[in-house]
Amino acid sequence: KTDFAKTSIDLSEIMSGGPPKDGIPSIDNPVFVTLQEATDYKDTEPVIGLSINGDARAYPLQILMWHEIVNDTVGGVPIAVTFCPLCNAAIVFDRRLDGQVLEFGTTGKLRRSDLVMYDRQTESWWQQFLGQGIAGQMTGKELAIVPSRLESMANFRKRFTKAQVLVPNN
Repeated sequence: KTDFAKTSIDLSEIMSGGPPKDGIPSIDNPVFVTLQEATDYKDTEPVIGLSINGDARAYPLQILMWHEIVNDTVGGVPIAVTFCPLCNAAIVFDRRLDGQVLEFGTTGKLRRSDLVMYDRQTESWWQQFLGQGIAGQMTGKELAIVPSRLESMANFRKRFTKAQVLVPNN
């Protein structure tokens, strides 16, 4: 359903990543435990850490390696936590754009060895590394980046005493 008549790139740059669309499933209903309950994670565990409006969360890369996108709401802000295992890009975006809240999934495609996401509302394709719409209705639009850190669990624990940690839900 993507409108490929509207693009900002040469579509010959798009390559198959192997899995089909949503073959790498996003996490749309994330499950968390408290920081104190997150005993399965070693101090050296890499996580994407962030805090919005006093709501602190850690997203372990061992989970994102298999899912690449977490659609979540933190501190009242709808966000997409994204990770591309091929280029090691860990970026968090605000999912609000043009008066709507977008939900993201994986296209199964790559551009320049980077994840190409799509939004389920318009089926537009997005370059993960830049947060830019590259094909479809949202071509040329840009998602706002939410400040986050790629850090160790130990460092996250030092920064926050009250927080939540993503756990596998499958």
